Amino acid sequence: MFTVEVRDHIMIAHSFRGELFGPAQALHGATFVVDAAFISKELDANGVVIDIGRALDVLKATLKPLNYSNLDERPEFEGINTTTEFLTKYIFDHLANAARSGGLGRDGSQLHAIRVTISESHVARAWYEAAIH
Repeated sequence: MFTVEVRDHIMIAHSFRGELFGPAQALHGATFVVDAAFISKELDANGVVIDIGRALDVLKATLKPLNYSNLDERPEFEGINTTTEFLTKYIFDHLANAARSGGLGRDGSQLHAIRVTISESHVARAWYEAAIH
């Protein structure tokens, strides 16, 4: 498999519901490093997985509405614990839609999968990976 990965970050605020989360039930901030990996079994006619510049643009556009926001106040997250795991799938869905529509400079059907990794800190991260077909 060939993989191209791009990176950006977001700074957010949020809180969680449930005793499991202990002190994180209170409003708190986080800076997340977000990596998006685009995976293909084959290179295209240009010898690439995808256009790296377009991939970075799509990632930045996906993250922009979240950056510097309180996720608790966003209508699309009402009633949802915006855990790191949840956010990986949320970002994946946006990137997969862009891939399917050709927004990455290559027919999305030629890509095998996308993996989104969010690093909460230097010691903890989560990811979501799936085929985009």
